[in-house]
Amino acid sequence: MTKVLIVEDEPINMKLVVEILNSLDFRIHTAKNGIEAQAMADKDIYDLILMDIELPGIDGVETARRIKDKPRHNKTPIIALTAFAMEGDREKFLDVGFDNYISKPIHITDFIDLMKDFLRGNNEPE
Repeated sequence: MTKVLIVEDEPINMKLVVEILNSLDFRIHTAKNGIEAQAMADKDIYDLILMDIELPGIDGVETARRIKDKPRHNKTPIIALTAFAMEGDREKFLDVGFDNYISKPIHITDFIDLMKDFLRGNNEPE
């Protein structure tokens, strides 16, 4: 079973992502901020991390960098989950080390397709 860490501080967004991933049989762990996410990544190995960018305290970009700096997670795919959806934002997040990008509000069908691609081993950004 695929183990995923969702890092999201907005309860409504967290609930939606959890419900979608539950329907796909992912094993889900959640964190509400970057500090929590780092602590969880220090204790466990994840197959995938979905990371909000606008987090309280340490933002998602810095949190992702810190997690990827750990040898146990340097190959763990981390997907930016963000409301930043302007032209060039996707490329910006890929350039700073995210493995893919999902804009909010989440388009459920596209999100499910991306997660199914991930399960099939295709986690390359389009």
